[in-house]
Amino acid sequence: MLECNTFAITEHKKILSSVQSYDIKNGESGELVGSAVENIGGLTKVLRWVVSKQFMPTTVEVREKPDDALVFTIRRGWYLFRSRVEVRDSQGELVGYFKSKFLTISGGFHVYDKDNKYFAHVKGRMFGFHYKFLTEDGKVELGEVSKKIGGAAGLAREVFFSADNYFLKVAPDLAEQPMAKMLLLAATLAVDIIYKSESKGGVDLSGE
Repeated sequence: MLECNTFAITEHKKILSSVQSYDIKNGESGELVGSAVENIGGLTKVLRWVVSKQFMPTTVEVREKPDDALVFTIRRGWYLFRSRVEVRDSQGELVGYFKSKFLTISGGFHVYDKDNKYFAHVKGRMFGFHYKFLTEDGKVELGEVSKKIGGAAGLAREVFFSADNYFLKVAPDLAEQPMAKMLLLAATLAVDIIYKSESKGGVDLSGE
């Protein structure tokens, strides 16, 4: 999965389900390369119907096809003022984490690696799925998320993929860095699964 440089992510639409799941495809070929599924306990599933999801803990397992081997997990505990979301590899070792801004549930988040070094922040409209991951100084683009890949090939693939897809395109400089790709893919999924639930509307991060 982490050999890909472009990922297409599609949410499974389920009626009367409190659990989210996604297909992850190679954005260039359309091949199914993985899945992302929330793994939460029965009590949490029940409480989600009466307590806002934004305050609830969650774990998302990302697995590689065809054998469904675990690649990494995304974990968020109970929400209290500031959300910390951890990314752990298949052995449970910390890869990095995301922190939302202090005293806000709608102001975006920052990405750190396992050594607490600043890795990236989001610029753009997260909830319109048109945003970029930039270095701390904003000068280097690490990845871009959008509803289309771009270019003639991207337009052709718009027909191939469903309208619900969005794409993560990783910067060429990170092509041989699987841990960096893991953080970017995890952050992209976290926007949809976690941070979208923490905001009731589109958030413009163009000034971040």
